[in-house]
Amino acid sequence: MTCTIGKARDPEADSPPAAIPVLSSRMIFLFSLTSALAVANVYSAQPLLESIAASLQVSTGTIGTVVTATQSGYALGLIFLVPLGDCVNRKKLVITQLLLSVLALITAAVAPDLMTLLCAMLLVGLMAVVTQLMVAWAAMLASPEQRGQVVGSVTSGIVIGILLARFVSGMIADLAGWRAVYLTAACLLLLISLILAKVLPATAGQTRRTSYPHLLLSVFRLFLTEPQLHRRGILALLIFAAFSMLWSSMVLPLTALSLSHTQTGMFGLAGLAGALAASRAGAWADLGLGQRATGLALALLTFSWLPIAALHTSLLLLIFGVILLDFAVQTVHVINQSLIVAARPEAASRLVGAYMCFYSLGSALGAIAATQLYTHWGWQAVCYAGAAVSASAFLCWSGVRQS
Repeated sequence: MTCTIGKARDPEADSPPAAIPVLSSRMIFLFSLTSALAVANVYSAQPLLESIAASLQVSTGTIGTVVTATQSGYALGLIFLVPLGDCVNRKKLVITQLLLSVLALITAAVAPDLMTLLCAMLLVGLMAVVTQLMVAWAAMLASPEQRGQVVGSVTSGIVIGILLARFVSGMIADLAGWRAVYLTAACLLLLISLILAKVLPATAGQTRRTSYPHLLLSVFRLFLTEPQLHRRGILALLIFAAFSMLWSSMVLPLTALSLSHTQTGMFGLAGLAGALAASRAGAWADLGLGQRATGLALALLTFSWLPIAALHTSLLLLIFGVILLDFAVQTVHVINQSLIVAARPEAASRLVGAYMCFYSLGSALGAIAATQLYTHWGWQAVCYAGAAVSASAFLCWSGVRQS
């Protein structure tokens, strides 16, 4: 396979005719909505596992492999698919991934056994990385002075998809069963695919040809040669470890307080409020305030664990802490992506894919650590560890700032 790639942007490659406003508010909304719908499929299975296990007649211990298959597909997509955005027709790549997602979701909806479902969910996760292609594409289309704001808007769409996925899928499953969740998702993605095929700007390749293996090697070279990717990647690993420590374990003490699944899912709405407030972070990066905003957000992230630790005494304090934590994490996340793409716009897809590997690693480590800590020492141990990880991120930022 041969791709085309180059150092400089081809002015005719990603720009549509002058009459079409590429980054109008409508276009940014479509980028954000597509990202939300695609990424939601990675997380929608979590509240459905018990129903799926009963339907397919498998044990509750075995059904957890559905989540593992989806996340594994997503990780593979970050490495092997996202870099393609820098060298092939982006419009064709996005539409192809969305249509394959539709096929995978329909297969999941009609799966007669666990193995079929696992294969379908692996493909769902693999194709869901279209969200990262959308972020990189939007950043590349944006002018330098609006790039951070655009990244913030599209990233907010991703966060909305993640936070609402569990809540919405649970409601649909209560009304019509778990298979209806995947059929609904397939219909929505098919509809958005048809809309995007009509309105997305046509794109062309870049200026120099390279093989696909060489393209993948260039991703690893970015790990070694881009200092902004190093710094921001480490911050991403730490903040998403903290984020995952909260969201992967919070359901355990809430369930112990006899809250229903719907009530527990409502806490995602609190996180949504914080995430939406952070959509302004990209504009701060555009104004040259990215470093300062990062430090303030990391300090706030560390502090957020204090009200979160009050879960057993005050759910209002917990909600306040969740809002603070999500605001802080998403603020840093948006600024991270804005700064790394600004450093090398022509390598936007590869940079975002490489950056998201840190995100995935941090999320996985945080989930494992939190569940183990809660099992052995309870909720307070999770909060102490979360605060320690958050403080480590602040110290890393402080050390880099002073160097």
